[in-house]
Amino acid sequence: MTFRELVRLLETNGFRLVREKGSVRYYGKTGMARLIRLDYHGSKEIPTGTCHAIMKAAGLSEKKRGDND
Repeated sequence: MTFRELVRLLETNGFRLVREKGSVRYYGKTGMARLIRLDYHGSKEIPTGTCHAIMKAAGLSEKKRGDND
C-alpha cells in the first residue's frame, strides 16, 4: 500500500486532514479523541508494520481496506 492509497482509505472512512507541517500530516475524525499521524511520502510503499500500526490507531481492519491483494 502506498501513502496515497492510505490517505484515500482514511478519507473514505471519515477522516479529514486537520493540520500539516512539512511532510507530516495529522488526520482526525469526529468522535475520535486522538489524531492519526502520517509521515506522507506520496507514491512510496508504506512499511508493513507502519501501515498496520496506522490502521490499528484509526480503528480500521484489514477487511475494510477494499484491496484484492
